[in-house]
Amino acid sequence: MAKESSFDVVSTVDMQEVDNAVQQAAREISQRYDLKDTGSTLELNRKDGIVTVTAPSDFICSQVVDVLGSKLVKRKVDLKAVKWDDPKPAGGMKVRQTGRVLQGIDQDTAKKIAKDIRDLKLKCKPIVEGDKLRVSAAKKDVLQEVISYLRNQDYGQPLQYVNYR
Repeated sequence: MAKESSFDVVSTVDMQEVDNAVQQAAREISQRYDLKDTGSTLELNRKDGIVTVTAPSDFICSQVVDVLGSKLVKRKVDLKAVKWDDPKPAGGMKVRQTGRVLQGIDQDTAKKIAKDIRDLKLKCKPIVEGDKLRVSAAKKDVLQEVISYLRNQDYGQPLQYVNYR
């Protein structure tokens, strides 16, 4: 019998790149003419993966988020990796908006991906293992078909394909 080939579907973000992007965006906010004296702040809690933007209005808050987004793109961090909440009023006539950096695939999304792979009717077996998904098959061509199918789908977070053997 032939040896089974497999690969893992994961969703990871390099937090060092996110940290660098936040620092660059904070520097740009402190120097940019239209945002310099607004009192806007940008903070990252690396442990929890939470980005917090504090600004005097919704418009300026969205401007700060756009600056951060441009810095993330330059550092090759997918924008889908950060889920932003709605802006909420904070003390002192300010607005606060938080964003959560997605790490790992949650169970519901993993089950949906596994169901979509099974619906392809290919001879492969998707297995949910914690915050990742392992797909195994006898032929590597089948695995390549699964990868190309998953690249064309949108699951609301970036996916990477690792441990291809």
